[in-house]
Amino acid sequence: MTTYQETLDHIHSLLRFGSRPGLERIRTLLKRLGNPQEKLKFVHVAGTNGKGSTTCMIAAALQRAGYRTGLYISPYVVEFRERMQINGAMITEEELCALMDRVRPQIEEMAARDEIITEFEAITAAAFLWYYERGCDIVCLEVGLGGRFDATNVIGVPEASVICSISLDHTDVLGDTLAQIAMEKCGIIKPGGVTVCYPLQEPEALAVIMEHAAKRGNPLIMGNFAGADIGEETMLGSRFRYRGLALRLRMAGRHQIANAVTAVETLLALRERGYAVPDAAIVEGLASVRFPARMEVLCERPLIVLDGAHNLSGMQALEKVMASLDHKDIRVIMGMLSDKDYRASVALIAPYCRRLATIRPENGRALDPAVLAELARVYVPETAAFEDYDAAIAYAMEGMGEEDVLFICGSLYLATSMREKMTALLQKR
Repeated sequence: MTTYQETLDHIHSLLRFGSRPGLERIRTLLKRLGNPQEKLKFVHVAGTNGKGSTTCMIAAALQRAGYRTGLYISPYVVEFRERMQINGAMITEEELCALMDRVRPQIEEMAARDEIITEFEAITAAAFLWYYERGCDIVCLEVGLGGRFDATNVIGVPEASVICSISLDHTDVLGDTLAQIAMEKCGIIKPGGVTVCYPLQEPEALAVIMEHAAKRGNPLIMGNFAGADIGEETMLGSRFRYRGLALRLRMAGRHQIANAVTAVETLLALRERGYAVPDAAIVEGLASVRFPARMEVLCERPLIVLDGAHNLSGMQALEKVMASLDHKDIRVIMGMLSDKDYRASVALIAPYCRRLATIRPENGRALDPAVLAELARVYVPETAAFEDYDAAIAYAMEGMGEEDVLFICGSLYLATSMREKMTALLQKR
């Protein structure tokens, strides 16, 4: 059997995107594998921001309700195997290798006929096969990019289609208006299903969602964020009441409360469709969710937060959290990709900072940290650019007291290394 590293090398050697959009290639590959997706039930989740958190909340509650629950998310932060989970446990290295040893010959046979499978298509096909053979009752399936032509959209009518917060991102692929992007996301809405929508959706996007749901005969369920009675909000999470449920989240930010409202409405919709999801399962499931690099608290004193906010909408959510920390000495380590709106992102969060270090994410599209530093220095005189992560950490934390705050943000591609380095540093203290 192929080794784990050899398996990862092969996966990463595949194309990132297909030469042309469409679901023909993934359909062909899945047919060769016996169409495992046709034997599974799904909750399908699309959106620009919050889809990973929302997907995990829904999965955790279904697991607590006694269902054997698959979880499919992307990208990973700590370990590639995060992408495929059953009942909270990642696929093992041995299972992933065995799966890809079966999928790889099919990919090679297709390539010989000029049918080139992408990395995401290969992973998605392998995941469907795994969930089916491991007997999942339901799979919570996060879209990779967009929705209409995403490889996950090869499934039939899901138990629920969930549209999370929509904002401008991947505009080169999905379009440069909210309406165009919403249209791509709404590609997951299928005739005869039910659609659940994020409660704070922008009007331009919401109009498209309403239109697509109506055209495809889907009841549209939208939570009432104003109905969330928020009792406590801290950097360690929040407590609030919604739909008669006393809920607790371990992820900070009002946007996470809105994501939780979306998750609750989805779970109640599943209950209406015959799923036995008691209130206790919803409460316990949501309280159990902790997501790497989503406003993740690495240390409480001083407060060190790792957040994968990487687009303008994510940065707006981060800015609201920073604004709530009145009179705190805030430091930031920031790295972004060059195809994101880094100018607007810097303008949002830099005014809250006393010291800022810029770094280069581990990605070919990374923005030069010197460019980011030059923009930030307009707001934060104590700004410096670094190529070395350890040097950036040392600069940002110099003179930091126990009441001070450090945010590490800008891209999920810096999250893995920064998480490892900060964890190692904190263990030595």
